[in-house]
Amino acid sequence: MNALDDLTPRQLWQNIMHYRSGEFDRMPVIHWTCWEDTILRWKEEGLPQHIERLQGEHSFFNAHYQWSTISCHLGPYPLFDTIIEEETDEYTLFWDGQGVLTKDFKHAESVPHYMDWTFKTADDWPRFKERLQIYPERVPKRLHEQIERAEGSGLPIVIFAGSMMGWVRDWMGVENMVYLMYDSPDCYADIVDTLSDLVCWSIDQIVARMSSKVDMAHGWEDIAGSTGPFVSPDVFDRIVAPGYKKIRAKLDEHGIDIYSIDSDGKVEPLIANWMAAGVNMQFPLEPGTWDCRPEAMRAKFGKELLIQGGFNKLVLERGRDAIDEEIERHIPLMKEGGFVMMPDHLITPGVPLDDYKYYLERIRELRF
Repeated sequence: MNALDDLTPRQLWQNIMHYRSGEFDRMPVIHWTCWEDTILRWKEEGLPQHIERLQGEHSFFNAHYQWSTISCHLGPYPLFDTIIEEETDEYTLFWDGQGVLTKDFKHAESVPHYMDWTFKTADDWPRFKERLQIYPERVPKRLHEQIERAEGSGLPIVIFAGSMMGWVRDWMGVENMVYLMYDSPDCYADIVDTLSDLVCWSIDQIVARMSSKVDMAHGWEDIAGSTGPFVSPDVFDRIVAPGYKKIRAKLDEHGIDIYSIDSDGKVEPLIANWMAAGVNMQFPLEPGTWDCRPEAMRAKFGKELLIQGGFNKLVLERGRDAIDEEIERHIPLMKEGGFVMMPDHLITPGVPLDDYKYYLERIRELRF
């Protein structure tokens, strides 16, 4: 019996991410989730009918989510009123709680279309800012339940660290956001200052209520496409990086050494800038979108950059030989540490159920 077999997913993750040589010999068996259309396909291939997206998947696959997240309310408070403008058999057009006019299609699994915004220019910021102030009500009434669930989960414990760009894009639209960055940089800097203050306050609120150490803070951005980010490194350094640096300092106060950012797409042009601002982990690093390799990122940025993800989800559509090849490709980096391999996004409808089960079983049995 190998003593390492008794490690919880959290302990295994900690050992990998801290390069504890000899204290890990495998990968966590992680199932993120999949698209709704994937669930429909899998039900035709034997997935029990009672299983829905994020409801029963993990038990069925004998796999676990990547981590357990604790969060205060960091978005607009109070929320904007939801107002339905139009509803048809195909879609609902409504103003949502973020102040965005949204067209949500009923019979297609896709990102909703955002049609208009309450916050569009620097002139709109003062009123929107009123909804991003620190209020005691931002602490969820059931925060203790989030904490108890995380501390008892056996998974890495994560505090959600908000967003300095991705949420602003959602609140304004991409075009309005980039114009604001270039035309009114002082306004955007104030947005970052406001959001980072809120995140720092949230971290204090959560840590003060915990009995366990927090493993990581994790922010969300999604500010890149397949060809690169829509924020230049220069603009990032001037008006966005100060917010990350402030959050990094707060994490250091609490002994939280890993600060992760979730951004899909080709993020490479900003990785060095994120690292300089205190972000030391990238998730999910998408080879399926921009043909990157975690090995290349390790060679370029060194062991200071931690990586979670990096397995091309599209390979799962190509059969078992391709799956085996992709796993074998990454074993040297797995052995080195600082890399937790998992699919780089949600599992697509092109993946047969049996092949996905095969992938998970390969990860479950893998030792190095």
